[in-house]
Amino acid sequence: QVQLVESGGGLVQTGGSLRLSCAASGSIFSINTMGWYRQAPGQQRELVAAITVARTPNYADSVKGRFTISKDNAKNTVSLQMNSLKPEDTAVYYCRADGVVYWSGSKYQSGSDYWGQGTQVTVSS
Repeated sequence: QVQLVESGGGLVQTGGSLRLSCAASGSIFSINTMGWYRQAPGQQRELVAAITVARTPNYADSVKGRFTISKDNAKNTVSLQMNSLKPEDTAVYYCRADGVVYWSGSKYQSGSDYWGQGTQVTVSS
């Protein structure tokens, strides 16, 4: 069983900063990609940032230069440092893991598309 737990959300003013963290738990051998998505009320879920096991990051255009994603392969955690926050960043932020190799049923198995429960980020003007 692979589970993701997010933390670090909250309420900040425009221009403020938050740091989100996500921890993957279970008998995990490796995770190829971890990332952050967000969903505002009435909107589709969108990619914010993702990072590979090789620590190659990619970002949505709307957050480039403001957000930084980082990953600890040994701990199976991923963080998102969010600076210069704007009201349009307000959303529920979800952690996602893809390409997960884990121990189950006396063997290693692989899976994808694991999601956390989300953490609320609210940016006030």
